[in-house]
Amino acid sequence: MSKIQMTTPLVEMDGDEMTRILWQMIKDELILPYVDLKTEYYDLGLKHRNETDDQVTVDSANATLKYGVAVKCATITPNAARVKEYDLKEMWKSPNGTIRAILDGTVFRAPIIIKGINPVVSCWKKPITLARHAYGDVYKNVEIKVPGPGKAELVFTAADGTETRETIHEFKGPGIIQGIHNTIASITSFAYACFNYALETKQDLWFATKDTISKKYDHTFKDIFQDIYDSEYKEKFEKAGIKYFYTLIDDAVARVVKEEGGFIWACKNYDGDVMSDMVSSAFGSLSMMTSVLVSPKGAFEYEAAHGTIQRHYYRYLEGEEPKSNPVATIFAWSGALKKRGELDNLPELTAFGEKLEKAVVDTIESGVMTADLARLSVIENAKTVNTKEFFAAIRERL
Repeated sequence: MSKIQMTTPLVEMDGDEMTRILWQMIKDELILPYVDLKTEYYDLGLKHRNETDDQVTVDSANATLKYGVAVKCATITPNAARVKEYDLKEMWKSPNGTIRAILDGTVFRAPIIIKGINPVVSCWKKPITLARHAYGDVYKNVEIKVPGPGKAELVFTAADGTETRETIHEFKGPGIIQGIHNTIASITSFAYACFNYALETKQDLWFATKDTISKKYDHTFKDIFQDIYDSEYKEKFEKAGIKYFYTLIDDAVARVVKEEGGFIWACKNYDGDVMSDMVSSAFGSLSMMTSVLVSPKGAFEYEAAHGTIQRHYYRYLEGEEPKSNPVATIFAWSGALKKRGELDNLPELTAFGEKLEKAVVDTIESGVMTADLARLSVIENAKTVNTKEFFAAIRERL
């Protein structure tokens, strides 16, 4: 058969450890036999990020703005142990944080629903989509280790030289300080993205922060959402038969486990990071979550919402057959190919992405799955397979 043609390349961001192995397997087994794949390749593996002083991460984000669609493999955000393991020049920041800061926008994450894989929260019947603000907070933080007694202050110097000061803490001994920030422009684009996505998908929209404690930072998020909703979206939501409401983040966490799903839950950056892992795990597996960064600049970046599967990688290096679940990474590729086909008016490419997703879902629902899903499955005669066998079963259907 002739391969499906592309006109504009995808920005391909390679990654680390086990997901890097899965990345190549997906291309070799499920994409390259059928698609004349065109990509602008960037190696975001930790070793290469270190070699380029993390410039490769910045370059990949700017390429995404240029070409409009990217697909990203999971990457390591180094801690002290990783600095030693990889002999790093410094503890590089989260590549996702760097990319999100350049692209801005909102990350939408939703579980992949499979018949026979029942959520551990018994009342969940429909997907819960996490809308995660993709800028600021701890992902763009500045930190100081306080060596001893002294006064820590928060200082803002205006363009005219005027200073505003607030005392953070009078230290009696060693401690730590963290400074975070956000911008009105980014919060506003986050709000618009959430309201528009809710209208497009006809789902209720929740928004949750901790404004009772953070009376300026979090309260600003709350006020911007409410002002935009009241002035521009209230009538549209009522006409569409959907609702918007605000609640405290702790109340939202308590409430979400009693709902049936089918709504969008908007969160600040860190809250969205944590809650999306909780939701995806409760629906079945961290490897069963789609994730797309939607930038107001017209760019889309698709990725798996989970990490680099470090434990499986070390076993792989010892000679063990791969057993990781590749579904989220496959769906990152299929999502990017569908969007590329949509933007370039290539219906065959879009259809291929849809068929690839269907082949994955049909394979699992037929009873062939990796061990993480088999533990949750109520499908009769489910067969647990390793990663290579799982790919073979998907390709047979594809």
